[in-house]
Amino acid sequence: SGLIGRSWAMVFAAGGFKVKLYDIAQQQLTSALENIRKQMKEMEKSGVLKGALSAEQQLALISVCTDLKAAVEGATFIQECTPENLELKKKIFGQLDLIVGDSVILSSSTSCLLPSKLFTGLKHVKQCIVSHPVNPPYFVPLVEIVPHPETDPSTTERTYALMKRIGQSPVKLSREIEGFVLNRLQYAVISEAWRLVGEGVISPTDLDLVMSDGLGMRYAFIGPLETMHLNAEGVSNYCERYAEGMRLVLNTFGPVPEFSGETVQKVNQALSEKIPVVPKVLDARRKWRDECLTGLAKLKTQMKSD
Repeated sequence: SGLIGRSWAMVFAAGGFKVKLYDIAQQQLTSALENIRKQMKEMEKSGVLKGALSAEQQLALISVCTDLKAAVEGATFIQECTPENLELKKKIFGQLDLIVGDSVILSSSTSCLLPSKLFTGLKHVKQCIVSHPVNPPYFVPLVEIVPHPETDPSTTERTYALMKRIGQSPVKLSREIEGFVLNRLQYAVISEAWRLVGEGVISPTDLDLVMSDGLGMRYAFIGPLETMHLNAEGVSNYCERYAEGMRLVLNTFGPVPEFSGETVQKVNQALSEKIPVVPKVLDARRKWRDECLTGLAKLKTQMKSD
């Protein structure tokens, strides 16, 4: 019932599903419900609440539980949202494996742990899958669906259909790979950003501006491959025109950075001047980010319907 668990609960409730939020500490659950209520009421007031139901109707669909067996009784889909710790996740899936039936889907929110490390050896491995959301899933709809080598294809299809039904944007990976797809792309960008700042080519503030007021503007609506397609007379033509230049630039990329030393200090100082590392300030900035994402999501929905 942490940040990801709360957000998932809200997404499923917005889709009209009954949700049982599980945690080992009652106080954690009480605080999660208070937080969900506050967020839903605020979003309803602003006209950006997801789903066809009112905030009260959605809240009525969410109940809490400190007993794992009672929490999963009658469930058709279980989304695990524990911290990114392999042993902790294996422990919870081991417990679930003993109490679930043969039709429920066991899904993990992990952002980088491979399904083969999480689920191998479980009796219900065919029902296991990774559904990796983007933080926060309520505002960013992408979900990466990553199967274990033994996952039944029907588990993948059912998970994909469920994610579509609750308004997310699922993508299917044909096999597991370190970092899945989103983080592989993200880390490639972070890695080059780090090198450019570390080598003094550009300041941390200006680097972020290149993304937010440059690449990010179009990437909010189209991906890198469609960008290639539209920036020439199709992808084949783009490759004819720019392949040599791209290879030339890519061959100048350095090794994977250590993410330590002077560059950490330089980046940290620049970001801390802009957003001081104080809980109140960070929370306000995250709230602002979520409001921006909400507005963007609303715009994209309007554009699709137009």
